[in-house]
Amino acid sequence: MSPSRKPDPAVHRTPSVRSRRPVDGPPPALPRHNLAVPAPDELPFAVGSFDEIGPLSRAGFPHRHTFYELVYVTHGRAAHVIDLETHHVRPPHLFVVTPGQVHHWRDQHDLRGHVLLCDAEFLLTFPADRDALHRSGHRSWRPRDTAQARRIATLLRWTTTEYRRGGPGRESTLRAYLHLLLTEVLRSRPTLPAPGPAPDAGTCHHRAAETARRFEELLAEPDLVGEPPRAYARRMGVSVRHLNDAVPLATGTTPARLIRRARVLEAKRLLTGTDLTVATIADRLGFADPAYFCRFFRREAGDSPGAFRRHGGKHHDPALPHIDTP
Repeated sequence: MSPSRKPDPAVHRTPSVRSRRPVDGPPPALPRHNLAVPAPDELPFAVGSFDEIGPLSRAGFPHRHTFYELVYVTHGRAAHVIDLETHHVRPPHLFVVTPGQVHHWRDQHDLRGHVLLCDAEFLLTFPADRDALHRSGHRSWRPRDTAQARRIATLLRWTTTEYRRGGPGRESTLRAYLHLLLTEVLRSRPTLPAPGPAPDAGTCHHRAAETARRFEELLAEPDLVGEPPRAYARRMGVSVRHLNDAVPLATGTTPARLIRRARVLEAKRLLTGTDLTVATIADRLGFADPAYFCRFFRREAGDSPGAFRRHGGKHHDPALPHIDTP
């Protein structure tokens, strides 16, 4: 998604999007892109129009990112598919795609608007923003009225102007604009699930929320899908007991259940977004026996892998909760 507009090198060099390939192991079943920062002092952030960000901003093939993407469509028509959920674009329309999610565009015509990309590290100033973004994947929003649509468009224009201008205070200003943008969006969706215990709810709850947040981020890593809770605990540097205590406190469900949901969702992604055989998908998800994978999938998804693929995933219950577009 590297912009077609050539930025002034005296101001900044824009991050580009590149395929991320594993050092070892099998090649990724779905294209995976990361935000490549061209210089140590450049921000892991980009914003602009569809044309400026580049043709991958309208990619018509299933792919996933290692970064967050916010898309505000102001003109045109299309269908935006995010983890098997098809959203028919009705401008103005805002979408959030979180790391690890699989998405693509269909039936595009004169699609215009704003595209904002950022790595998780860019959200460290406002941890609540990071949590809100992470928990808002698989969702789309439409402004509740014309006034709110104008505010969102204005904030995106200010963000784009600041990003292009550069200079002292650029990073903090961009973070502030992003915070205001997310606040505006979340105000329009009061039913969005709460991000867990607030930082001032006590040290125990705060630590549990942090553990759950990190665990949920790791669930988006396709290389970890199918691993047991101890593998996640090892990556996080905590004990399995701490993981099993903290995650239910913050999310209301167990790590094992969340891993199972992630496993089912990844199976659905691979069944609908690739031509991999059921046996290969079973192997990628950590099942030694394809027959056991088929039984697991039927129990969790209510259909066999083959039937689910033939239906194109249209008759399914999403593995994760979501909010329907009004």
